[in-house]
Amino acid sequence: MESELVSVKDIARGLGLSTSRVRQLADEGVIPSLRTPGGHRRFDPVAVRLALARCRLPAVNDSSESLGLPSFEQDYSPAGLEEHVVWREVSSALQLSLQDEFVKTMQYAFSEMMNNAIEHSEGDSIRVSVWSTAALFAFEICDDGVGAFAKLAAGLSLPDPLAAVQELTKGKRTTDPVNHTGQGIFFTSKAVDLFQLSANGVSWLVDNLREDQAVGVSERVRGTCVFCRISPLSDRSIRGLFERYSIDYEFARTRTIVKLFEMGVSFVSRSEARRLMAGLESFREIEMDFKGVETVGQGFVDEVFRVWQGQHPGVRIIPVNMSREVEFMVKRGLASSS
Repeated sequence: MESELVSVKDIARGLGLSTSRVRQLADEGVIPSLRTPGGHRRFDPVAVRLALARCRLPAVNDSSESLGLPSFEQDYSPAGLEEHVVWREVSSALQLSLQDEFVKTMQYAFSEMMNNAIEHSEGDSIRVSVWSTAALFAFEICDDGVGAFAKLAAGLSLPDPLAAVQELTKGKRTTDPVNHTGQGIFFTSKAVDLFQLSANGVSWLVDNLREDQAVGVSERVRGTCVFCRISPLSDRSIRGLFERYSIDYEFARTRTIVKLFEMGVSFVSRSEARRLMAGLESFREIEMDFKGVETVGQGFVDEVFRVWQGQHPGVRIIPVNMSREVEFMVKRGLASSS
């Protein structure tokens, strides 16, 4: 039996989108629609959902290079600039609607990354590029400053930019704790479908569709580029994100990715464990992700689950995504520490 045709308002409510966004999707041929003799749009809900399922983005590209010309592009001087003013220009130029959940998410991400460029880059210029189509929304913010990884490494006395990436994955890490919480990059990297931060010859990629992260080489040596991408069909919400990492309304839960702390798949030493756990004492719960790790040594496990845990009994460590070998060593270490 055919579905009953519904109005643009009804289909918008069912999809969680604004009516203007639904009209855009129909105008661009992404979803099917019919016209009544009076000229009103009507939609078949089943056909619409099938069309949207077919156009969902596959594994996202790890850069802005494949997106073509941006829908909005502008250069700014950071002197006296405010991030909400820039977002207002972007949303006005692209006629964005805050009724759309993905727009709210991107407003948060854009504001956090724009604020970082304004207040931390120490550069003279910021370029903002935004792409907006029926299938994706993306932005890139690039500055000509000192580079995010180099600045964090200097501020926290870290040995190199790679160590700075490792610290950013934890949350609450900042060179200006009086004025900033260090949460902006952490939450932005988890709010969007894809997040990429490139600076000082290093690129940190967070792919939330695949639930994976990677660190690689970047051609960007000077300044910082942040690229964020999300599907307009995404069901991500800022509230849901904060709730996931909160305990009693406090940012007290984090997720640390073990494989980012060494160029390899084996973790055997106590020094590797100490680098992994540095700064995590400020949390109450740590989800320790062993995805991609093949083996761990007795010293590594003992340092994390006996020594560090014994020094911080109020922090709960939850190991996840363990291979059989890693799980054996972790359980062995937990048994010997009890």
